[in-house]
Amino acid sequence: MAMSEERVKESLRGVAVGLLTPFNQDQEIEYWKIEENAKFHYGEGIRTFLAAANISEYHSLSHKERVSVTETSVAALPSDACVLAGVGGSTDNAQTLIQDYDQVGVDAMMIMPPDHTYIHEQGLLEYYRKLTSVTDTPLVPYVRGFDPSVTYLSKLTQVDGIAGIKYALKDPVKLGAGIEAGAEDTVWINGLAEPYAVSFWSEGVEGFSAGVSNFHPAVGLELYESLSNENWERARKLRNICLPYQNFRDETGQNNTIGGAISVPLVKEGLELADLHGGNVREPIQPLASEEKQRAKKLYEQLINEFNQLVDNRASKATSDSH
Repeated sequence: MAMSEERVKESLRGVAVGLLTPFNQDQEIEYWKIEENAKFHYGEGIRTFLAAANISEYHSLSHKERVSVTETSVAALPSDACVLAGVGGSTDNAQTLIQDYDQVGVDAMMIMPPDHTYIHEQGLLEYYRKLTSVTDTPLVPYVRGFDPSVTYLSKLTQVDGIAGIKYALKDPVKLGAGIEAGAEDTVWINGLAEPYAVSFWSEGVEGFSAGVSNFHPAVGLELYESLSNENWERARKLRNICLPYQNFRDETGQNNTIGGAISVPLVKEGLELADLHGGNVREPIQPLASEEKQRAKKLYEQLINEFNQLVDNRASKATSDSH
């Protein structure tokens, strides 16, 4: 049975891990790997999951595959895990996908950033209203790829059925203004992962989607604890530990000038380095070059070593303080 809207909101106040879609050499989905990844993250303490989402290569999946990977995710996790499923495209297609997701018991719908060439703020609001009209399951719009007004952000929080907003614009000032102008019971989520966790938290964000925490969830859980306790020094240290790998994700890769092109394969490589399942990618994403894999391995090891050292230092300090 799906969660109530209030329980979904509680779940959004945490770390949301993306369940990436592992493809084999023939670009077929290996569903058992999604199941094992989900169970690992749950065992580590993660309770909020994004299935068939942006980082899951949503746009490279068919309608049937989106439903299947989401059903696999829901079935793999206990009832106290919150699963958000990716939705996008035309109104009719999105409504159909929502209804199919409802059949497999998802807890919320993560509405993808609009992929239309031309958009209008009032039209977007109407789009969300039409999506909520076919479901009682809460919606979480993903704000990315366009520059909305503060008025739009405020009105978005007032659409019935919207439980939260995933904000992924590199503009904390607009974020703070939108939160101030919006409905008080809307949960705002940092959609730019660990690098923006500290600055966005101070503006009123209450949760964040994972970056390196997709393959090393302990980092995200420690960061969330530090933010919740307003331990800003520790939160900044944790953020800084994440930056080298996260900054690498913003790069273009080889034979390309478009930023962020290696973001997904780098997270998949992180999963493989963590003895989890990343798998191959589908076009238009390209796999990592051999030298990029080598660099990823070095940055992964640096991340793990620095994080473990930070945790060990805290444990040592706690022991010395108790004597």
